[in-house]
Amino acid sequence: MKILYLSAPSGISGNMTLAALLEIIGDDNYLLDELKKLHLEGYEIIIKKTNKNHIHAKLLEVKVEESHVHRHLSDINKIIDESDLNASVKALAKKIFYVVAKAESKVHDVPIEEVHFHEVGALDSIIDIVGTAILVDKIHPDKIYGGELNEGKGFINCQHGLMAVPVPATLEILKEHQIPFKQIDVETELITPTGAAIFATLVTSIKPFPYGKIIKSGYGAGSKDIKIPNILVSLLIEEEDKMNEEDVYVLNTNIDDISPEILGYVQEKLFELGALDVSYSPLFMKKNRPAYKLEVILRPNDLAKISEVIFLETSSIGIRYRKEKRLTLRREEISVDSIYGMLKGKKVYTPNGIKIYPEYESLKEVAKKNDVPLKDLYDLFIKLTSYGN
Repeated sequence: MKILYLSAPSGISGNMTLAALLEIIGDDNYLLDELKKLHLEGYEIIIKKTNKNHIHAKLLEVKVEESHVHRHLSDINKIIDESDLNASVKALAKKIFYVVAKAESKVHDVPIEEVHFHEVGALDSIIDIVGTAILVDKIHPDKIYGGELNEGKGFINCQHGLMAVPVPATLEILKEHQIPFKQIDVETELITPTGAAIFATLVTSIKPFPYGKIIKSGYGAGSKDIKIPNILVSLLIEEEDKMNEEDVYVLNTNIDDISPEILGYVQEKLFELGALDVSYSPLFMKKNRPAYKLEVILRPNDLAKISEVIFLETSSIGIRYRKEKRLTLRREEISVDSIYGMLKGKKVYTPNGIKIYPEYESLKEVAKKNDVPLKDLYDLFIKLTSYGN
């Protein structure tokens, strides 16, 4: 699955998003040519390389001739609808603009159709939002995730005068879409209303970097020079499947004349030989004899040696087996340091996120060595790994 990931440690704006996505595309002319389909004049797009705190990034600036142009949402939708852009680009751009309009409507207590867009309705923001829709449509990711958002502090000058950071429209968008953010010690605005709307519309989940291979990366620079690198990072990631499918054999045999102690020994030996799972369950056989059904899941290459052990170690004279498919979740072994020593467990990648489980044998060994209740070590492992959060 192809994931587009937006990392915004120094916030997000429209031009930062455009620049970061352009680096993923790798073709500036593609954006310029597509924007011509809006049939708008009076602007110039300047794309150049820059450095932000010694990090090489792309900077995109929109220079406009017009000033103090006020547009309603219907005016902007008309521009988009009458363009020659494809339908999916139009739909995404209008969706982003609607997010801004709804926030402005709430902040100024006016109906959406009466909202004047001011800065957001200016040509530069039309370019930012429509351009973002163009590039996202071109990248065509399966999912878009984002990292945690940071916002600055203090005050900025805008159309309505001096405003506290975050400005009301940005704050409303973050609240409406339940997007967590953190204010950091930077005296300026880091999340613009346009940037917040883009993030709210595109990002379906806020999470750490997904597991997978990074195919492409992009660094989009903000216009301001601040004490931290003012860049938005975009990553195109080929996420590896959390589930693995493999062929297995399921082998079973019924045994009515064996000691349970021997079955326990056989189970241990089969696991040592590479069996994926070994279980036995009680049943009744002919003449109402109590018996056990021994069942083993194994890889096809292990059939011969597993069968041989069963014939040698038990009284079975016949084994059934069949080929099946098995789905397993990807997992990794992990270790955490504690006051009692290393505690082992496993990290499992589930469809709903990562789960971490303690490893019984490891904790049992540590419990015996330190004369600590096993349940206390389970609680400690859970605490150290934030299991269940």
